[in-house]
Amino acid sequence: MILALALTALAGGVGGWLWGSRSTAPTDKAAIEQVVRDYLLEHPEILPEAMQRLQQREAQKQLASAGDDLEKAFPGAVLGNPAGSVTLVEFTDYACGYCRASVPEVEALIAANPDLKVVIRELPILSPASADAARWALAAAEQGRFEAFHKAMFAAGRPDGQSIEQAARAAGLDLERARRTAAEPQVEAELKQNLTFAQQLRIDGTPAFVVGDQMMAGAVGREVLQNAIDEAKKQG
Repeated sequence: MILALALTALAGGVGGWLWGSRSTAPTDKAAIEQVVRDYLLEHPEILPEAMQRLQQREAQKQLASAGDDLEKAFPGAVLGNPAGSVTLVEFTDYACGYCRASVPEVEALIAANPDLKVVIRELPILSPASADAARWALAAAEQGRFEAFHKAMFAAGRPDGQSIEQAARAAGLDLERARRTAAEPQVEAELKQNLTFAQQLRIDGTPAFVVGDQMMAGAVGREVLQNAIDEAKKQG
C-alpha cells in the first residue's frame, strides 16, 4: 500500500509540476504521469531512496513543529554527558519490552560517544503502572538518581507497586521525598508535555528516538542510532 501511494505521489507530483507549465496541455499531463509511473514500475530500485527522502521531509516538518524545547530535559532526566554537543532524545515506557532491550544499546552509544547527551522523555502509554513508574523516575531525577532508577526499573521487570519500590530502593532514593515529588504538578506537567510532543511527532509507540533532524521508531539498534549521531555531528 505504501509503495502504491509512493508511486501515485511521485507520478502525480511530476505530472502536476509539468501541468503547472502553461505549455502543457491536459492530454499531455495524463501521458506524462503514465510515463513516470511506467518508469517507476520498471525501476523499483529507486523507490527505497524516494521513500527515505519523503520520510525525512515529513520528519523535518514534524520536528519543526515540536521546536527547540524537545531537547530540553526535565531537570536531571538525562543520561550520558549533560553538556554534550549532540543530543539523542528517547521516548520510553517502563512497561515496554523493546525499551528494555534498548537500554544496553543506549549505554553502548554513551560509552562510544563522550559528547552524547541523552534526554529521556517518559511516555507511559502502556499501562497505569507505567505512568506511576514514570512519575517515580522524575522524582528520582529530582534527587540526582535518575540513571540509577532508570536502570533498576527496567531490570525489575514490568512495573507495579512492588517493582517500583524495589527499583527506588535499589537506586538509593529517599522514598518519602520521592512520593511527595511524584505527586507534584511539575511532574504531571512534564508527562503531559511529553504526550504533546509525541502527538506532534506522530509517535504512537515506544521506544522512539530523535537525533538532529532524524526520527526513528522502534528498537532500531545501535548501528542505526550511531549513524544518525554521526550525521548530526557533521551538521554541527
